[in-house]
Amino acid sequence: MKLTLAEPKYLKDSINAISELINEARFKITKDAIELIAMDPANVAMVVFKLLSSAFVEYELEEEVEIATNFADLKQVMKRAKSNDMLTLALEENRLKITLKGNSTRTFMLATIELDEKEQKVPNLTFPVSVKTSTQVLGDAIDDADVFADSVTFIVENGKFIIEAEANTNRVRNEISEGAEINAETQDKVSAKYSIEYLKKMMTGAKLSDDVVIKFNKDYPLMLEFKTVDKVMLSFILAPRVEND
Repeated sequence: MKLTLAEPKYLKDSINAISELINEARFKITKDAIELIAMDPANVAMVVFKLLSSAFVEYELEEEVEIATNFADLKQVMKRAKSNDMLTLALEENRLKITLKGNSTRTFMLATIELDEKEQKVPNLTFPVSVKTSTQVLGDAIDDADVFADSVTFIVENGKFIIEAEANTNRVRNEISEGAEINAETQDKVSAKYSIEYLKKMMTGAKLSDDVVIKFNKDYPLMLEFKTVDKVMLSFILAPRVEND
């Protein structure tokens, strides 16, 4: 196995975002992509990652490989990658060999680990509403909500995308109209509440794309999708906060 990236940011920024939620996980390396599906330790959020072979300048793979690793260690190695480095991944002596080649050649040997957990599957979810907006707009709206509350409500109603948060007698409302593409299969109001703490961690994926696709349903999981065409896809699925009346 020898995989070389001329633009290490696609892997670096993805690992940085994934490590906000995941301590350790298993990569599956196929002829088409490096893939990962993992749950956070609290089983509240799922990460779905795919770095396509078309993002690499060199992609040599004789057979499918699975590599499990500690994400804290991997993140620290990725921090050392400069934007103009050539990043190469290989397997050597049951360790992940990461080579960064720029003005100098630096080699990191990262231990692989054994994971007993079963293979994760992406759940089959149905979303009647989908909103595409800028990552900056969504990030600002979540930060606004964070001023007062620990959860935020996403709403699609009458062709508008609204983000609200309320705590005690304090309230913030953010109506996103300009620049938002809203697709709704229903005329009914659709709303659901989610953890701000988790959303802020997921928004670290914004470095991968200027836009984010938000999919949700009433009292139903949320999906955030960050994508760079022909390069990388990073999605997060987040369980809703359902409050009993």
